[in-house]
Amino acid sequence: MKITGYRSLTAFHDWQRPVGDVNGIVESGITEVPVLLVETDGGLTGIGLGSHREIDRLFPAVEGADPRGVATLYDAMLSHVFKSGHAGATFGTIAAIDMALWDLKAKMADEPLWRTLGAGDRFVPGYASGLCYGLDDEAFAAHYTLWAERGFTAAKIKGGRDLDRDIARLETVRGILSRNTTRPAVMLDVNEAWNTKQAIRHLAEIEKRVDLTWIEEPVRRWDAAGHAQIARAARTAVATGENLTGLEQYGPLFDAQAVDIVQAGSVWGITHFNRVAMAAHVRGLPVSPVAYNANPVAHAAAALPNMIGIEVQDFGFPTGFTVDQQIAEGGIILGDTPGLGISIDEAAVAQSVTAIGWGERGGPHRRPAGAGLRLVPDTRRAAE
Repeated sequence: MKITGYRSLTAFHDWQRPVGDVNGIVESGITEVPVLLVETDGGLTGIGLGSHREIDRLFPAVEGADPRGVATLYDAMLSHVFKSGHAGATFGTIAAIDMALWDLKAKMADEPLWRTLGAGDRFVPGYASGLCYGLDDEAFAAHYTLWAERGFTAAKIKGGRDLDRDIARLETVRGILSRNTTRPAVMLDVNEAWNTKQAIRHLAEIEKRVDLTWIEEPVRRWDAAGHAQIARAARTAVATGENLTGLEQYGPLFDAQAVDIVQAGSVWGITHFNRVAMAAHVRGLPVSPVAYNANPVAHAAAALPNMIGIEVQDFGFPTGFTVDQQIAEGGIILGDTPGLGISIDEAAVAQSVTAIGWGERGGPHRRPAGAGLRLVPDTRRAAE
């Protein structure tokens, strides 16, 4: 079987709530989901999720190849852009192709990808993460109650602007999850909003009240020295890595002993996640993949010896998607449908409602003014 072509779609996910982080909120709760369909001469189509704006430039690296040689093709794509570099949109395109090739490889074997990758168990432990920064207190509590009802014992909240609010919300989610365990795991993600000394001071305050499991991206993603200082000063673990595009970018963090929980963005593909996980494993570090629509990297996570939990952000899936998995028992239960277990109704996708979503001005993918420069929490009160 050979790779012959590709098609692109844009699906939409309706979260049915505002979603975002300290950097910004998508008030509509509707976000775009780019879909890459890789075609073969055998009639099978591979599905890759994520932005793939560089597809015209990268497709020649895999065209005509047998999709079963995924690891070799991944390196062929990296080599194809050797001079210009593989970060940013280029890395996203490599990831979407890679995901589609793994989908094809498992479909050709007529088995779910978790089987192809060698997992012995279809269950993947997870933690709840609702992109919850834009929810008011009542909606916040109601949302995490839904996760508790599905058996979750761990949750990560979004914060980083108001320390008192962060502590109160950590205590709230801890209380909600206490119905399932006497000691829930609670995490705080500030999405690079702090500077090093600010992080150390704030964590000292948080740790007086909360047994924090980890702090995520306390400073800029590439700041190995800053992460190392925080790791030494705080009791909580330091988690980072979701925005690193390429295994080589983890080297400074490893060398500085700056990361305790090694993360990788699911949107960067299966091969990248597997390589990051093995690099972490040889250093005795656990790995945790960050969520993406339809949880495709859960298949890879199921097969790893050092995976401690996958981020799960929503119970539903994009319009037109049928996904063979259940979110229950505190994690993801993968099904037996060959490949990623994702099928797409293209007609339904074509009819779905368009939205500004992630690209809107001031959304969570745009770094706001003052990020990393606030020496004290934002305690300004609304005018009376």
